Amino acid sequence: MRIALDAMGGDLGPGAVVAGAIQALKKGPSDLELILVGRSPEIEPHIKEQGAPSRRLELVYAPDVAGMADSPSYVVRNLPGASIKVAFGLHASGEADAVVSVGNSGATMAVGMLSLGRLPGLDRPAAAAVFPGLKAPTVVLDVGANMDSSALMLLQFGFMGSVYAEWALGFKKPSVGLLSIGEEGGKGNSVVKRAYDLLRNSPLNFAGNIEGRDLFSGDINVVVCDGFVGNVCLKLAEGLLRSYNQLMRSEVLDTPAGMLGGLFLKPSFKRLAQRMDHEAYGGAPLLGLNGVGYICHGNSRPKAIASAVRMATESVNGEVTTRLSQGWDSYSGSAYNHKDAPQQID
Repeated sequence: MRIALDAMGGDLGPGAVVAGAIQALKKGPSDLELILVGRSPEIEPHIKEQGAPSRRLELVYAPDVAGMADSPSYVVRNLPGASIKVAFGLHASGEADAVVSVGNSGATMAVGMLSLGRLPGLDRPAAAAVFPGLKAPTVVLDVGANMDSSALMLLQFGFMGSVYAEWALGFKKPSVGLLSIGEEGGKGNSVVKRAYDLLRNSPLNFAGNIEGRDLFSGDINVVVCDGFVGNVCLKLAEGLLRSYNQLMRSEVLDTPAGMLGGLFLKPSFKRLAQRMDHEAYGGAPLLGLNGVGYICHGNSRPKAIASAVRMATESVNGEVTTRLSQGWDSYSGSAYNHKDAPQQID
């Protein structure tokens, strides 16, 4: 098992990626090998400093870096030696089984599509994130790969999310909800209304529209939306959780009574933090690529990077790409040919 990591794109620099790679090697299977892709002079000092196992860690030179502010088209046209390009090139040639990127999400998506292509019949890959919930976690997609999505793409996201939720989280026939401004089928913009009809007449376990307040209930296993809305939801959730933790800490430490109560509640706080820890999943898989690619947050810490490597490894072993490829024909055929399905689907 060989996973290529773009070591250059993250906000915390290559040191965080190297530390995450070392964690992944320590906790992962013995046959796991990692390929760090980027500017060798900037990566090597971290490898030496942190004592990385050289026999399971390879360094591949790439002279260019896709900056967070660079547009995908700029990276594709003007940075032939970008580390994310080299990483996906290794995957396309079979020298790596998957790619994990901590860099520019748009560039990762564009380069991944150009290098690996899409699965047959699917319009665009989607980035899927796992949200913690009261009853169970929820897969939300798209969370940033496609800013504009057609109704047909939202149907495809529902299918891909359903396959991923069944594999990654163990749900049997996962329920699928469409994120909108009301539960009624007539609510939402024109694309959402059209997607509602497609999902309702598909063989998916469609539960109807859901609202933003339902994202963390755990009642719905898969939530579908376009990448703009999904990314806003993702960042809002992360910011709210961060603010809540800071407020809770300040309240507990504000008075002696609060500090005493905090000592008794410390085990409960620890369990809650574990349940709400987004770093346990590390990154968002690009479902629909003809290969395995994971996008991490730009500010990902070593734990999140190690988790993304673990999930990428499990995706390869679980043949998620094959599951998506083999299943789409039966889903799409049922959705298109149903007697009540809309005639116009794009």
